[in-house]
Amino acid sequence: QVQLVESGGGLVQAGGSLRLSCAASGRTVCSYAMGWFRQAPGKEREFVTAITWVGGITHYVQSVKGRFTISRDSAKNTVYLQINSLKPEDTAVYYCAADIDGYGVLRSSEYEYEYWGQGTQVTVSS
Repeated sequence: QVQLVESGGGLVQAGGSLRLSCAASGRTVCSYAMGWFRQAPGKEREFVTAITWVGGITHYVQSVKGRFTISRDSAKNTVYLQINSLKPEDTAVYYCAADIDGYGVLRSSEYEYEYWGQGTQVTVSS
């Protein structure tokens, strides 16, 4: 079992920044990857980015490259999502998720992720 707890969401003006955190506990983390997804009102949940615990290999959806940065602190079992130059269209609930059997392969389908956090709301005002 893996427990994931997100934090760091909030209300921010367009152009601002936020850093989301996802603390993982439970099962040993080294064999899997962590992803961030988001779900905007009335839309399906979409992949944003992912990172491997070992090696810190990253993958981003094209639409967020240059503004979003995923990172991890293995000592703290925490993954971060730094979001800069926020736009109103970034408004969504942001979820972190764990893919426990990818073995270093970063995947973007939500169906590959077995464990999910409760989500944290990010609201960007114009």
